Amino acid sequence: MLVFGAAVLLLPSIGAASPITPYGYELHEARPNAGRNLHRRTASVHPDAVIPVQIGLTQSNLDEGYNRLMDVSHPTSSGYGKHLSAAEVNNIFAPHSDSVAAVRQWLAQATNVNESDILLSLNKGWLAVDLPVRAAERAFSTRYYEFEDSKGHLRIGCDAYYLPRHLRAQIDYVVPGVKPSPALTKRTLKRSSPSSGPQTSKRPPYFGPQHHGPWHVPPGAQDLPPDLQACGRNITPPCIRALYGIPVAHLNDSANSLGIYEGGDYYAQADLDSFFTRYAPNIPNGTAPVPAFIDGAQAPVALNDSGNTGESDIDAAMSLSLIYPQTITLYQTDDEPQIALELESVLLGFLNTFLDALDGSYCNYTYDGLTGDSPGLDAVYPDPLPGGYKGALQCGIYQPTRVISISYGEAENDVPVRYQKRQCNEFMKLALQGHTILLASGDFGVASFPGDVTESGCLSAAGQNATIYNPDLASSCPFITSVGGTQLLDNQTVLDAESALQVNLGPGLELVASGGGFSNRYPVPAYQKAAISAYFADHDPGLPYYFANDNASNIGANGGVYNRAGKGFPDVSANAANFMAYRNGTDSSWYGTSLAAPLWASVITLINEERTAVGKGPVGFINPVLYGNPGALRDITNGSNPNCGSAGFAAVPGWDPVTGLGTPDYPKLLELFMSLP
Repeated sequence: MLVFGAAVLLLPSIGAASPITPYGYELHEARPNAGRNLHRRTASVHPDAVIPVQIGLTQSNLDEGYNRLMDVSHPTSSGYGKHLSAAEVNNIFAPHSDSVAAVRQWLAQATNVNESDILLSLNKGWLAVDLPVRAAERAFSTRYYEFEDSKGHLRIGCDAYYLPRHLRAQIDYVVPGVKPSPALTKRTLKRSSPSSGPQTSKRPPYFGPQHHGPWHVPPGAQDLPPDLQACGRNITPPCIRALYGIPVAHLNDSANSLGIYEGGDYYAQADLDSFFTRYAPNIPNGTAPVPAFIDGAQAPVALNDSGNTGESDIDAAMSLSLIYPQTITLYQTDDEPQIALELESVLLGFLNTFLDALDGSYCNYTYDGLTGDSPGLDAVYPDPLPGGYKGALQCGIYQPTRVISISYGEAENDVPVRYQKRQCNEFMKLALQGHTILLASGDFGVASFPGDVTESGCLSAAGQNATIYNPDLASSCPFITSVGGTQLLDNQTVLDAESALQVNLGPGLELVASGGGFSNRYPVPAYQKAAISAYFADHDPGLPYYFANDNASNIGANGGVYNRAGKGFPDVSANAANFMAYRNGTDSSWYGTSLAAPLWASVITLINEERTAVGKGPVGFINPVLYGNPGALRDITNGSNPNCGSAGFAAVPGWDPVTGLGTPDYPKLLELFMSLP
């Protein structure tokens, strides 16, 4: 199989004429102007080069998907908890056979290939065929070019492509096609500091980082147990349990292992053992995640390995400290060469390898004879790069755990609209099957991470230089639960109300704040409409706004900085500051919504265990229940998430785009979910 990136594919063809759009064709996708550091070369791709082309077929009944999900997820529904099987979900959403036949017939005629060479994936979501560039350009009325990013990496794509009018509704998107620059980043932020005892009048039985300036035990803390007296400066498992009323875990069953996604970061067992010894002595040294490795991934690594940047260490430390003796399952994705391409912004795909392994939804190599990979988007397996995984792409090899925590992300602006919406629909399918997905909302307030599109991570438009808010990709999907960040101030105790996460961690990290805002891609889901309406009625932020159109091509219209009609995020929040954990043998304080996502995932896992013990099923998609019962959470009303040259949004009574509905109140949440079927 020819793989994109080989030299044979990039022979230049200088001065090729622009294609003439045939009669009956319409524009399907066009590259946004806000692509990040992506330069189109003058040379088009040689017409005889062969590229793997894939057509994502529009799935059927997607409009019904939301209603079906509400039927199994809404607390007042008679169908609550009656989740579907994977086979039932695939049958519901598979493209109509007539659509598959029509697209295949057109593609064969437009490219002069045999219909039998155009392969259909087992889940009927993809058509794939290897085509000469000239044939693909003719079929899609486009011109393929070489593109170069800021690191000098080459890839191919087009500025826009067209499809026959009568087939546009049957096709989601085509690859290679429109591919704006990617941005894959880990959520965790670390402030390095040596381990030392805090300046207290009564030394606690544990150690945290050295803080500058005098500090004394806050008023009222003297009456708390010693392990809770310094929680405003050093968050440990006892602090978390005290904050949210979480009991010491005691259950362990085969149904409720907590899933943790990791990509590009690796845990060190020695770091976990140091954490257990110091902060969770009930957990024996050597306790490790259950491996669920995908496409050549490996873990753990040794101390001081360059791949241990802290994400995996803190995810495992946080969740195990709250749910042990229950296990965690580690979904470690991709081999080292492909991870390197993702971290260098060569590959655009985000979470696709992971989703492949869970349900085969994006598999495109050996799945039912399907060949070809998505060039510039997804990792390639077998990996042709030196040292790469030589096995076939792993498809549907793991049964998803009931709860999955994801602490990675990118911006909506970084991947094609249809690509991300298709991925969001996959989360809907998992939710229909009873899975709960918790995802960190980001760490830079209303912006993406610094350097994404602009130096600040904010968007620009005519007359607006880096002042437009840049919402988080997966957090805006209405079928996951987005988790923002909160914190205790250093003069507070676990008895005090938290504030929204907002700290200055020094040069380069002067502003770390709970990610939040409004999607440019997704409208407000019905389960959230009452909360959003109340927010604008009672606490209008007073910021200029716009109403994003279907293609989000009018971002920043009328001087607006956010989409007034978009889905709001985060949905909930939890502590994301001063968590004590080890990385490469050093005890440090950690910050970021990476901490909040596994914390919430642990809470839901504990609730699922209690439901399992009395013969009930998992809680599944929790948003409808939470929005219908906000009293089961602790509302956060202090703090904000500024960026992009403005104050951003403020935490206010009720839902807000900083901390969502609030932090967990475990006893109330347990009572609520145990009362449901």
